[in-house]
Amino acid sequence: MIHSYVEPGAEPLEQWLQAYGASHRNPINKAIHRVFVPVIAVATLGLFHPVPMSAVADAMPPLSLLLAAAAVGYYLRLSLRLGVVMAVLATAAIAVIDLLYVALANAFVPLLIAMLAIAWIAQFVGHWFEGAKPSFAEDAQFLLIGPLWLLADTLSRLGMVPPSRPPYPSKGES
Repeated sequence: MIHSYVEPGAEPLEQWLQAYGASHRNPINKAIHRVFVPVIAVATLGLFHPVPMSAVADAMPPLSLLLAAAAVGYYLRLSLRLGVVMAVLATAAIAVIDLLYVALANAFVPLLIAMLAIAWIAQFVGHWFEGAKPSFAEDAQFLLIGPLWLLADTLSRLGMVPPSRPPYPSKGES
């Protein structure tokens, strides 16, 4: 269930972005999320990279590719423009993950686990500054909305998409 303070009649993407943004107004929390949401997304995909989609490992792509495709499909349902950008970013992430998987060999999975531990601790520290629990505690879909919120915010700052219309002022902003 999306938060009740979202404007009635808003588009689904707008609803999700507003609801996510409501617990991400503090500048410190936002900065932490800008750094660690991508780390969590890439490291999570990376953990599934060594797992083939079939018992015939050489003939099938890694499970990370299927998960990235599923996430991109979700994003495309919400926004064609943001979904296409996410598809490009996911493709780049899978390519980097594949290079690191080959280069790091046995250190690959332990490195990803360490990255995830640090990133999640940072996220909870950010929410401590925010004074609000993470959005995914209310709805697990927010785990997928976080990267989209970050992308929409970044593209908005670059003037590439219209800014989201939050129904609340950001902390520290007039």
